[in-house]
Parts: sequence; C-alpha cells; structure tokens
Amino acid sequence: MIRALIVTTNYPRWEGDPHSPWLLELMGRLREKGYAFDVLAPSFKGLRTHVIGETKVYRFRYAPARWETLTHEEGAPNKIRKQPLYLLLLPFYILAGMWAAWRLGRRGRYDIIHVHWPVPQGLFGALARTGDARLVATFYGADLVMARRFPLLKPFVRWFVRRCDDLAAISSYTARDLAAIADRQPRIIPYGIHLPPERDWSATPGRVLTVGRLIARKGHIYLIRAMALLRDLPDAHLVIVGEGHERGALEAEIQRLDLTDRVTLTGRVSDQALEAYYQSCQVFALPAIVDESGDTEMLGMVSLEAMRYCKPVIASDVGGIPDIVVDGESGTLVPQKDPEALAAAIRRALTDPDWARRLGHGGYRFAQTHFSWDRVERATRAMYAEGSSRRFFNRHPHARGEEIADGDKRAISHAGHGGHAEGQRPADQQHQRAFSHPHAHGKDEGQIPDEPCAHERSRELWDEAGGRGRNPPHKTGKAQSDEQMAEDA
Repeated sequence: MIRALIVTTNYPRWEGDPHSPWLLELMGRLREKGYAFDVLAPSFKGLRTHVIGETKVYRFRYAPARWETLTHEEGAPNKIRKQPLYLLLLPFYILAGMWAAWRLGRRGRYDIIHVHWPVPQGLFGALARTGDARLVATFYGADLVMARRFPLLKPFVRWFVRRCDDLAAISSYTARDLAAIADRQPRIIPYGIHLPPERDWSATPGRVLTVGRLIARKGHIYLIRAMALLRDLPDAHLVIVGEGHERGALEAEIQRLDLTDRVTLTGRVSDQALEAYYQSCQVFALPAIVDESGDTEMLGMVSLEAMRYCKPVIASDVGGIPDIVVDGESGTLVPQKDPEALAAAIRRALTDPDWARRLGHGGYRFAQTHFSWDRVERATRAMYAEGSSRRFFNRHPHARGEEIADGDKRAISHAGHGGHAEGQRPADQQHQRAFSHPHAHGKDEGQIPDEPCAHERSRELWDEAGGRGRNPPHKTGKAQSDEQMAEDA
C-alpha cells in the first residue's frame, strides 16, 4: 500500500459537499491502484478531524469557530479582496497549518506528499515531508496570479519549487506562468471529464449559452454587445448562467441596448438545471478576457461541459482556453473584447448546421482523447512513481503498475535525467513524452490511443509538456467550472 498525504486549501466537509469533486474522483481511482490517502486541510467554523469514506481528513484550527471562514464556499483570494480584514487571519492560518503539517508528517510515515494550491500550502507540504517521502505539487493558476500581484511571494514560489521532486500544472498557460516565475517546467495534468455516449442532442433554436460567475474576466459584457449585432436572427437568445458582483452592470447594459427580450440572466441554478441548459443550447460561448489585474481563465472547463453534449464552442483566445478549444478542430477562437468577432462566429454556428455539427463532434472527440479520467489517472501515477523513492518502489513493484502504458513507463525510467535542450531556455524546452503516439511505439492492450492533433499547444498538453518535472539545476462526474476550482483555492 502506498501512503500519500494530500495537502489542500479545502476538502469536502461532509458526504455530498460539492467542493473538489475532481479530487475525490482522482483519489478514488488511485485508491483502486493501491494508494491510501490522508488529507490535511483547514477547519471551517470549528470543524475537527473527521473521516469521509476511506479518507481521514485532518483539520487544523486557526481561529475561534465563527471566524474560521477564510477557505471553503469561496476562494480565500476573493474573500480577502472583498474584505481585507481577512488578512488578519493569515498569520494564524499559516502558523497553525505549519504546526499541524510538521506533527502529521512525523507520525504518518507517508511515501508521497501532494500539495494542491502551493501558495501558501507549500510551506505545509515541505514541513510534512520526512524520510523517503517525496514532494509533488499541482499549480492551478490562481496561486501564480497572487505571486504576480504580490512580488514578495515570488521568492517563496521559487523556494518551494526547488524542494519539489515533481510538478504539475493544469494548463500550458499555467505551466508557462510557473516557468517564468520559477525557471522550471512542470508536466501538464488537467482535470478529467466523464462523457455520455456521443450523439446529437436536441437544441432550442437560437439559444446561445454561457456559464460562469458574473465577474469582469468572464467577458459577459462583450457577449451582450455581440447579441445586439444579431437582431436580424429572430430566434437568437442569450442565456447567462451564474451570479456575481457584475450583475448590475450587465443588467444596465442589457437595458441600454434594448435586449431585455434577447438576454436572460438566470442567476445560480441547480446541477440538474445546468445540465439541461448545456443539453438544450445551440451554441456555447466563453468570451473571457484578461482583466485589469492580469487574471484570466486558467483552463476554461465550462467549454468541456459543452463539448460533452457535442455543442459547438466559441471562445476567446486567452489563458488556458486554447488547450481545450483548438481553432477549427474542437471549437472556434476569437480575439478577446471583440463583439464583432463573437457575433460573426455565433451567426455562423446558428446558420450553418453542418459547420456547427462538425465543430460539436470535433469537440467531443477532442475531449474524449485528451481529457479522459484514465489519462489523468495514468499521468498522476507516473508523477507519483517518478517522484517517489526508488527504494520504496523496489519494495513495492506493483506501485508502478503493469497497467501503466509504455509511454508512462518510459517517463518513469527517465527519472532524474531531465535537462535543457541545446539552445533552449527551461521555459521553452520540449520534454520527453509521457504518452506515446501509437504509430511511433505501437498500442498496448488497454492503452488509450494518442491521436496527433493539429494544434501544437494542445499536442504539448499531453504528448510533450506532460513529461519531465525535473530540470537542472534543481535536485531532483463531470468537469468542474473554473470558478468552482477558484473557490477551492
């Protein structure tokens, strides 16, 4: 049995709590492969150590119960922006987490420490590591946005990265961000997604859907302005699902453009209602922008939700979105803040059914190929195996797993041999492939085929940038929306 400690900002507080469903899915799959997990997470309103399923969740207290609200429900960065008094809790949070991690690491005898959202949880992971335990981390982007916003955090990120045996980022955008700050290239392991059987779903004629918190970086105002350019299409109607502090400004823009009969703001809806909206839309739009603070979409998982139902996706070419929306293959990319380009793409999707259907099914197959849970699990196992002690895996050869594809075994076998390609900086170097193309190495039974795609950045997502986590000079059910992931931070 391989013992792993997950260090995270939050974790479900009870059975059925909607926080971090993707983490529960991944842990469940890895548990079937011989891993056992404990979790270290902060308390929420006095919550103490408890058990969920097969996982013991160690909660550290950092304030009186009524004040323990820095995490959960909404991301800590958002809470601090809205109410700066939360900053007063940070020293107590950090000190309590460090003490809990140090104690747990010395009695837990873990083989792997996996840190999620390393700012500031990297401190906890470093203190929890003892003996042969190896340290790995996943960056989600919001932590790096904080480091850009507050330059004093950059030395901490570099310090933590130097101590990690392996690193992952959820998108090529986040990987580039990390490489720019810490001069080290992570492998890329995005979120997985469950897909229903591929088929054509019925759609409400003219319905354009977008899903996300009503905040500036979602770009909703540009999509509303695009709808004003589609008045000649009698069925065109925009549905915006989500809630947020920009609602008043959006309602004012809808009134100004006389679009009250063309745009609907639903607010928050149930999971069942949200699924129904995805299934019934004719086209999905993600008009994200880079906001004034430099924040943007780290991956754009709502696009994958639409792809599950073979819906054509139109999205801005910003952040990590191009990892999912490959222009002309799995969707259409448009410039940010450009209502005319948005309107033109939506018009074509609503009036050219053959083109829309081709994009919709292309998106489904792209998601199936590049974002399946099997691939995410294999990539994580490769990271754990490569980042775990050689002595431990000699004692437990099943830990590497015969089920891992040959490409994964090649990645594992090259542990410790990463290096800069001649003439390339660390941020630019190409990496050993963690997953191999069938035509290059043949297909193993049970191996997921790796079809080359037209978009180089998306090819890097799995076939190239998913490789080495070590660079000199260092030693070495469903998709969840980006806003939900941010709330987990």
